Amino acid sequence: MTAAPPALLFSPLSIPSPGQGVWHLGGLPIRAYALCIIAGVVAAVWFGGRRWVARGGRSGEVGDVALWAVPFGLIGARAYHVATDHDLYFGAGKNAWGALEVWHGGLGIWGAVILGGVGAWIACHRRGIPLPPMADALAPGIVLAQATGRWGNWFNQELFGRPTTLPWGLRIDPAHRPERYADVATFHPTFLYESLWCIGVAILCIWADRRWRMGHGRVFALYVAAYVVGRAMWEMLRVDPANDFLGLRVNLWVCLIAFVGSVTYLMLSLRLRPGREDPAEIAALDPPRNHPEPPVEVTSEV
Repeated sequence: MTAAPPALLFSPLSIPSPGQGVWHLGGLPIRAYALCIIAGVVAAVWFGGRRWVARGGRSGEVGDVALWAVPFGLIGARAYHVATDHDLYFGAGKNAWGALEVWHGGLGIWGAVILGGVGAWIACHRRGIPLPPMADALAPGIVLAQATGRWGNWFNQELFGRPTTLPWGLRIDPAHRPERYADVATFHPTFLYESLWCIGVAILCIWADRRWRMGHGRVFALYVAAYVVGRAMWEMLRVDPANDFLGLRVNLWVCLIAFVGSVTYLMLSLRLRPGREDPAEIAALDPPRNHPEPPVEVTSEV
């Protein structure tokens, strides 16, 4: 008897992929990838705003910072993706205009963090807000936004891992499979692994901040250090094409550099600037506005 083709061998418990990721309202395309990104940004701003007020900042300031940080972050995320995967867009037979088609996926978190941080610094500088405590307030919300945004990869059927026969394998349609895995149906759902890891990192940051009253950018450094540990694991599972450097994917090198840098910052910051910023100091650094405001009330930590 002839064996069934491998593409038909998958567990009935495997995770299905969405049949579509785009819906049309008239002539307007509504893309699931974009909705996941937007939902993540909204959640990050809301939760970051609560944490900022709890640290002594004023209500609405996180929204003001987001007006700068979010556009900068999106540009940085796309620029990082295009720079590290330029072979997808440039060269013989490639469509260079595809580098601008962000709706098809392709946002690099490191570009978002770096350029988004530049936007946040500009906004904080304009408002007289110290950047380190703002970064600490935003860190858990940022990683929760990443957890939400990863579901956009599920809708796009992209960035999955190696083939697997595990019950939670992700079913990928033939059109989205790499050529060398054309006869394989299920793959590691790295989008789900990373989403769950990001939720765990957010919980870790919140717990550590409450336990040790972390300040001066150390919550943000903890977020980076913890996130990259998981990201490195999922990166090694992925089968999408990527540029290598000295035998390793570029993103793995970035994870290594980010981990060393964040841990080094944590250690130096603890020695040079222990404790947390005083709430009154944070509020005093914000320049007065054109209308009177009620006194800053520090709420319980979130």
